[in-house]
Amino acid sequence: MTYRPLDETTVVDYIAGRPALVGIFSDLSRLSIREVGDGNLNLVFIVENAANPNESVVVKQALPFLRVAGDSWPLTRERMRYEIRALLKHNELAPGLVPAVYDYDEEMSLVVMEHLKHHEIMRRSLVARQRFPRFVDHITTFLVNSLFFTSDFYLTGPEKKLLAAQFVNEQLRKLQEDFVYTNPYKMSPENRWNPLVDDAVQAVRRDAPLKMAIAEMKQAYMTHAEALIHADLHTGSIMLNAEDTRVIDPEFAFFGPIAYDVGAVLQNLILNYLSHYAHTPDPVERAEYQAYLLEMVRDIWIEFARKFDAVWAANNRGELVPQSYWAFPGGDEAFVEYRSRTIRRLLRETAGHGGVKFLRRVMGIVSVWDFTSIQDLRARAVAERLAIRIGRRWVMERNSVNSIDDLIGIVQEETADVSINEP
Repeated sequence: MTYRPLDETTVVDYIAGRPALVGIFSDLSRLSIREVGDGNLNLVFIVENAANPNESVVVKQALPFLRVAGDSWPLTRERMRYEIRALLKHNELAPGLVPAVYDYDEEMSLVVMEHLKHHEIMRRSLVARQRFPRFVDHITTFLVNSLFFTSDFYLTGPEKKLLAAQFVNEQLRKLQEDFVYTNPYKMSPENRWNPLVDDAVQAVRRDAPLKMAIAEMKQAYMTHAEALIHADLHTGSIMLNAEDTRVIDPEFAFFGPIAYDVGAVLQNLILNYLSHYAHTPDPVERAEYQAYLLEMVRDIWIEFARKFDAVWAANNRGELVPQSYWAFPGGDEAFVEYRSRTIRRLLRETAGHGGVKFLRRVMGIVSVWDFTSIQDLRARAVAERLAIRIGRRWVMERNSVNSIDDLIGIVQEETADVSINEP
């Protein structure tokens, strides 16, 4: 089938022509269609049987341009091929933590998935101060399973190289290289920032030590092909409720640095923490929820490190450091120490990548709804200045980080004397 963008009037006919989907709906004549895509890259339709709302799917289709910029910023539709492959791999490695795939059509750059109708986008739920008791366990399981089992710690050399060849994803990698690690820190026409933090933005752009450090993190992003990473794992790419968590939208997936995904999760939680200086005016309520978010950050890293180490110890079948490598007196202890050093390295790289992502959300092409939903620019500037200071320190101090409490300590130090009346 020749590619054409679907719309609310053509989705039903498309579904009717797909054998894998006909059995999902008992009555195709009663289908209702809503286009709900609010991201930067794709069309997203919810298709539901009006007579039986339990019969529903999500149809996601790639557009041939960057939606946030319009057709002046063309993209190939190949990215949907990578998203489909990532969804299938994640369903294999972390079943129940990603949406099920019902059908896909590479010619149409389209995937049909489970409709997570009882889930909410995490970002908005956090702004509303909701709590998710199972999230730490769920997200750390997803991170460990998706990252460890696609890395050299588990795969043989040929296995990993063959898998990595399926995830080149050159265009979206180029977007991240530009929009996360380069363009926000120089004059570039797509950049947007709050004019009330212009002095802080310009200070970043002429901060030579910081820019050298950002360049180092960009080099790591471009060259450390450690594992299949989601590469866009912010709280807008997570849907959840009190009992269930699903990671969505892996269109940026490629073989990159393990710490990038971990840093994205932790940094987004801190951005939400900062947003509550505007979203939650009551100081007691705000302090309680911010404490909850910091504890979540701590727990995620501790659980990730614990699970990663345990899975590695039990599944050391890769060729990086095979079991036979440690077959000498004291080898078991050396393997324990090697794993510990590796996890400490991942924490430091988490600080570096996470720190860069703080900065890009304040002065690049795309901010986060946690901040953009703050209508008062003065109140928004409070959170943004904090994000810049914290991000800079995470990047610059990353090599001295030895525990997650070092990163949390930076957040606490920078927010110790916040005045919500000053930008």
